[in-house]
Amino acid sequence: MFYSCYLICAATLYNDVNLTLTGIPLKTELSQKITNTHIIQLQYTNVWGVLQQTDLDPSNSNDVLLLYGYNDGDGNPITDRTRSKFSNGGNVGDWNREHTYAQSLATPSMTTSVPNAGTDAHHLRATDVQMNGNRGNRKFATGSGNAGNVGSNWYPGNDWKGDVARMMMYMYLRYPTQCLPDNVGVGVSVAIDPSMIDLFLQWNAQDGVSQYEQNRNTILETEQGNRNPFIDNPYLATLIWGGTPAQDNWNMTFVEEKNIEDAFKVYPVPSKNGDVHVHFKYTDEVKSLALYSVNGQEIRSVQNPKIENKEFVFSGLSKGFFILKAMVGNELITKKVVVN
Repeated sequence: MFYSCYLICAATLYNDVNLTLTGIPLKTELSQKITNTHIIQLQYTNVWGVLQQTDLDPSNSNDVLLLYGYNDGDGNPITDRTRSKFSNGGNVGDWNREHTYAQSLATPSMTTSVPNAGTDAHHLRATDVQMNGNRGNRKFATGSGNAGNVGSNWYPGNDWKGDVARMMMYMYLRYPTQCLPDNVGVGVSVAIDPSMIDLFLQWNAQDGVSQYEQNRNTILETEQGNRNPFIDNPYLATLIWGGTPAQDNWNMTFVEEKNIEDAFKVYPVPSKNGDVHVHFKYTDEVKSLALYSVNGQEIRSVQNPKIENKEFVFSGLSKGFFILKAMVGNELITKKVVVN
């Protein structure tokens, strides 16, 4: 069954995307979606005016929020979190246009001519001039606390790491051969997609979407035509690449596949203690059960499972997203399983 938030959020904005897919097929559909709807190519000179709309502080429309910034009260402009939206430029105390996916790390490098990834405002953010220079083209890497260097790399700060992760995921889907995640961040590649790294999946799960990001996404839909789907629902990243389950804005864990509701049900959704109960309406035709990770690795399987009181229990599962496959009679049925 579909829940109301899912219908409103997903069916209206993504009604042409098959959201029952997982893994690379879902990645491909979302990539096509954000590419086909990117109908306006911004001139780089026009990005100033766009950021004066998209990057506004939700609590003060006269200011922009500065990516990587964290302190307005220490007297140091480099660490400022906010600044007048009109103080843009290239001098000390100004804010300028940060390419969160550093231009030189793309393959080939970005330019700011049109059309080009370098003018895509989904990854351009208002940033203090000197802070922007400190980051330079350093790769993103794990860290803690406020933004700053981590050896030869860069940590965006606890308050900004989720924003960065979702921008990097967008850039990968929008420019799938030019803007690879493993070229801009330091982490372990995921099995299903060697170009994606666990760093961005972790940040996406740890730092949820803010009202600021949501406002930005809506304005950019007007300015460019397309949206960042990972801001609309961070859980899409979990469905594609796995990892720690991220914020699910559409209650996708509650979606039941069509025509199989009477065969069996899985609860609780999501599981909180690592135990997943599979309740069958009919038990005499259950031939096998198997759990797989999102990248296709078999986690557990059992032939001719012993079912008591019409239930089978998978116990002690680790946190993550899984696919349950059940052979019932001559039909292979799949369900999504989430353990938080």
